[in-house]
Amino acid sequence: MQTRRAWKVNISSRACRHDAGCFARIQNRFQRAFPPAVFPFAEISVSDRPSDSASLPAAHRNLPVGARNRARYATMALFLIAGMMYASWGVHVPTVRDRFHLNPAMLSLALFAVAGGSIGAMVTNAPWIARVGTRRACLAGGLAMSACGALILVVPWYWMLLVVLAFFGAGMATLDVAMNAEASAVEEALGRPIMSSLHGMFSAGGMAGAAVGGAALAHGMAPALHLLLASLVSAGVLVAACPSVLPHVPHAEHPDAHTPRANRWRSPALWALGAIALIALIAEGAMYDWATVYMRDVVASTPAVASAAYAAFSGGMAAARFAGDAVRARFGAPQLTAASASLACAGMIGALLLPNAVAALTGFTMMGLGLANMMPVLFAAAARVKGIHAAEGLAHVAGLAYFGLLLGPVIIGGVAQVTNLPIGLSVVALCAALVAFIGPRVLRRLGI
Repeated sequence: MQTRRAWKVNISSRACRHDAGCFARIQNRFQRAFPPAVFPFAEISVSDRPSDSASLPAAHRNLPVGARNRARYATMALFLIAGMMYASWGVHVPTVRDRFHLNPAMLSLALFAVAGGSIGAMVTNAPWIARVGTRRACLAGGLAMSACGALILVVPWYWMLLVVLAFFGAGMATLDVAMNAEASAVEEALGRPIMSSLHGMFSAGGMAGAAVGGAALAHGMAPALHLLLASLVSAGVLVAACPSVLPHVPHAEHPDAHTPRANRWRSPALWALGAIALIALIAEGAMYDWATVYMRDVVASTPAVASAAYAAFSGGMAAARFAGDAVRARFGAPQLTAASASLACAGMIGALLLPNAVAALTGFTMMGLGLANMMPVLFAAAARVKGIHAAEGLAHVAGLAYFGLLLGPVIIGGVAQVTNLPIGLSVVALCAALVAFIGPRVLRRLGI
């Protein structure tokens, strides 16, 4: 209990961890330093730290510790299979292209169907998730994702592929929002940060899905059979895990029910958090698509070394996410954001200034370490905006972030077309620098 209280009130100074008045003085100091004209959301109450057990919903407060831990493990399983299914689909993008004889434009449209379905679900499904609860939403979204995943290589016509991919993206997005809302609730119930490690499970699932998919194809397994097996595993994990998810808390029973309900589209706090997420995901999306190209065209590395760039970035992200919760608990979200984004900026600058294999791979690993905890921190904050249901806040921030993930590769490609690839990738360093400068200030202004 002592450890949880210490984590809850840690702001920036060890001396004031147990002094509730210290937080108000620090917040007032930042409000004087940054007037509302600069940060108009200064008065909005947000908390990144779990509340004590007395403020939890009765449905969660009365649960034994074992039930709360089971909810954590169930949520870990949800993140794992979400990452696994997304990677299993990614492995078969070339298979889809060859099976349907797609030209680049038609393949791009197929990829956009996934993105469009995801964004559409994030925009429309949040109120439904808030109403029915994360348990039902995780199950419905996950089963839709699994069913559509099994159909991707079975449908006979291209137009049917587009429909299946759109519903696949919608199911994935519904599961994404619901499981992150569940993660926020479990974090509250346990009284300690767990969001980063859960996102680490998503990364681990992605790595496992890609590895298993590649091995299956290498040993001659039919692509459609591989996706069917992956979908069956995903559905089985969902059915087994969802009963352990925390019980749904209706609005009327929530401890914040007395707070007037706000419109998420008019929440300055959510727009601010979403803007930071968009900038961070521009950098992350660019790394996924352009790191290997940089290694091949600028560093002039072999194909094997070039492919290691993606692995270095993804490995850095997975490692940092499993360590992120302890860092956030010890130092706080603003400090974690500043240090992480600064590390990412330094890594990108090093990779660009020293275009050799060792320096570039080191820089990409630093990028992964630095960008890993941006989304967990921002999602944890979005789930706790007062007057906004966690699912709605998460959907808003995740939707803006997803636009950044789509825009990143396009922006880098456009700048590189006009200039060259190193200058294009300097946009990634600029985005990391912006997050390092703006992110901690926004989080502090929101009381995080």
